[in-house]
Amino acid sequence: METPAAETPPAPEQVWSLAQEAAPEEEIVSVAEGAKEGLAAQSDTLGALITTLDGWALTLGSVRISVFDVLFLLATVGLVITAAWFATRIARKLLRDASRFDEAQKVLAEKIATILIWTLAFFMTVDLVGIDLTALAFFGGAFGLAIGFGLQKTFGNLISGILLLLDKSIKPGDVISVTDQAGNEAVGQIRKIGIRAISVITRDQTEHLIPNENLMVNQVVNWSYSSRDVRVKAPVGVTYDSDLRLVTKLLYQAVDDTDRVLTRPKPRVNIMEFGDSSVNFEVRFWIEDPEEGLANIRSDVYMRIWDLFQEHNIEIPFPQRDLHLRSSEQLDRLVELMTARQAQPE
Repeated sequence: METPAAETPPAPEQVWSLAQEAAPEEEIVSVAEGAKEGLAAQSDTLGALITTLDGWALTLGSVRISVFDVLFLLATVGLVITAAWFATRIARKLLRDASRFDEAQKVLAEKIATILIWTLAFFMTVDLVGIDLTALAFFGGAFGLAIGFGLQKTFGNLISGILLLLDKSIKPGDVISVTDQAGNEAVGQIRKIGIRAISVITRDQTEHLIPNENLMVNQVVNWSYSSRDVRVKAPVGVTYDSDLRLVTKLLYQAVDDTDRVLTRPKPRVNIMEFGDSSVNFEVRFWIEDPEEGLANIRSDVYMRIWDLFQEHNIEIPFPQRDLHLRSSEQLDRLVELMTARQAQPE
């Protein structure tokens, strides 16, 4: 009777191969074998290097991650990110050169193109690396919770920015009123509408970042929504002995002599009221560049009014008060004592 020959134990490489065939579906990340074989076929040296890198691996349960897998993942992600960055720059340049779109439409198109490009880049990376998305369902649920709780403001600002651009209520170049934390109001120009906030720069070169959601729920004064023409008011008071017709003529001349004041629509000088100590006028004029400042143009008009009033002896009244003392016995005695003291010779 023949004794059966002893079976030769399989080599370690065969054991690993059998283990891979037994449970391939348990791997979460699997680098494309075609890329590995294609690179190894380029030359013997490159093939030996890839074999060495693939031999340095870390096994966690049924998942095997080698140095080659990590390097291939980093190279793929870097390549896709670079391609997406260049595609975004090219799309922005093409959209900015498009003459059919206004500024708001260009910004909106840039945002949509950027979102589409980076979404496509994400799925390309997943496909090239070979990530099984079904195995990451748990992480997808956790990401959804993070959006629901921690990132709801961010996504709310993103949607608000898109809605603002769609209805064109706020667009780059508009001049709006900005109120700081102290309640001081300033006029600023919108320079950029970002994903989270808009950038508004004022005349003192202070840049305000206002969340998009605030512009959706709060009242906003847009000086250039339908027209860039802005009316500025300058109140003036003169004494009662002034020639009111001459005053009206001088006020019209003051605005006509000031730069930045528009001739159309025409300026207007109104008598507002007969006050306690003055006749109150109001000069109303228009400008088309509110981003250049409102206080400075009002100051220029006031300076020209002052010069014209000085030339024609028009007086601007200032508050005066008369003091009346009620007569009493104590007050009369005090006056008598003071008068007697002054009458005594020294």
